[in-house]
Amino acid sequence: MTTLLKIDFVSDVSCPWCAIGLNSLEQALRRLTPDVTAELHFQPFELNPQMPPGGQDITEHLSEKYGATPEQAERNREAIRLRGEAVGFTFDMAARGRIYNTFDAHRLLHWAELEGWQTELKKLLFKAYFTDGESPESHEVLLRLAGEAGLDTARAQAILASDEYAEATREREQFYLNAGIHSVPAVIINQRHLISGGQPAEVFEQALRQIAAEAAPA
Repeated sequence: MTTLLKIDFVSDVSCPWCAIGLNSLEQALRRLTPDVTAELHFQPFELNPQMPPGGQDITEHLSEKYGATPEQAERNREAIRLRGEAVGFTFDMAARGRIYNTFDAHRLLHWAELEGWQTELKKLLFKAYFTDGESPESHEVLLRLAGEAGLDTARAQAILASDEYAEATREREQFYLNAGIHSVPAVIINQRHLISGGQPAEVFEQALRQIAAEAAPA
């Protein structure tokens, strides 16, 4: 008998460990097929909600926010690149020169969930920013990605031109902040079990197998 798990993946599209964590989680789920399947929901979290239009140079940002020297930032980027490579995700660190506001991307992801194309859009957003160096703040980029994901671009344009889903997105963000989520990725299974960080696939696999065994009917 297959056990279905509900997974809330709390993350930001400008979070490299979130891209790594998603690929690791998907690897784990493939290993658990057909015994375990998952209903995946992407929940919003903004690493930099006050980021102004146009963003900020990423090295400058890391220095201001974390006190990282350029040398430390470079070592961190290389570590991230290698972890991504290990799970099949390509980081082009030279292309990712700036950090951006991601609120509009989260509004589109909220709508995409209602339409059934959220996972497709999430993956395209990760690739656009981390692999192709595109801005997740750009409405032009967001519209193109919405179309590539299978969504109605005219509807996407209307959403981006308004404040539609802004309140719902902020409510979800606040819900997870109130629940104690202050770093991402945060992977919540069946609204009870939390796995934090971009863990290796083996860690996800072991945790999901155990949770599924507990959730399975006797």
